Amino acid sequence: MKETMLQLFEEILSVPYIQLKENSASYFVRRDTETLYLLFEGSNGKEDWKNNFDFPAKPYKEMEMLWFVHCGFLRVWKTIEPYIAENIADPCIKKIVIGGYSHGAAIALLCHEYCVFHRSDIADKIEGYGFGCPRVIWGFPRKNMRNRFTNFTVIRNCSDIVTHLPPILFFYRHVGLMLRVGKGKKYGLIGSHYPDKYIEELKIIERVHGR
Repeated sequence: MKETMLQLFEEILSVPYIQLKENSASYFVRRDTETLYLLFEGSNGKEDWKNNFDFPAKPYKEMEMLWFVHCGFLRVWKTIEPYIAENIADPCIKKIVIGGYSHGAAIALLCHEYCVFHRSDIADKIEGYGFGCPRVIWGFPRKNMRNRFTNFTVIRNCSDIVTHLPPILFFYRHVGLMLRVGKGKKYGLIGSHYPDKYIEELKIIERVHGR
C-alpha cells in the first residue's frame, strides 16, 4: 500500500535516528523489499541551527553544470552521504522514497539530487518530500539541473516562516513542486511550522483527497 504524506510525516517524526557526532547529522534507513526509505531529522540542537545559517557552495568539486547550494545544509549532507551511499547504489533497490522535516527537509532535497544523479536508471521512481523545507538552492540553476527535482515536493503549511528562509533576496530559491497545505495565517508565521499543525492540515488533505 502506498503511504500517504501524513503517514510519511509521522514516520519522519517518530523513527529512531542514527546520530552522527560530526555536524550533529542524523539519518534513518529502512528497506522494504525493493523500496528504500531515507529519512532526515529536523533541527535537534545548537549545531543544527549553526548549519542552518551559512553561505552558498558547490555541491561537487568537479561539475559539468555549475550550481550552488546552501553550504550549511551541504555540510550536513556530506557527513551523512558515505553512510547511505551503498544502500542507494544497490541494484536490488527499484524505488527510493526520501523525506525530511525542517532542517531535515533541506538534507532530503540534497539527498534527492544525489539519488537522481547516481541512480538515473530509476530516476522516475525516486520521490522526495520536504515538510517545512527551507530554501536550499542558490542562484539560477539551468533547466536541466532543475529537472533533477521534478519528483521532489516541498510541503508548506500556511505561512510557515521556515519555508521562506533564507530570504529570496539573498538569491536562495525552492526547486521541485510546492504543495501548500492549510490556508492563510491562522497559525502565524512560527506556529505554522510546528509538527502538530502540519499533522492537523495533512489529516484534512488525506480526508479530502486521500493523499
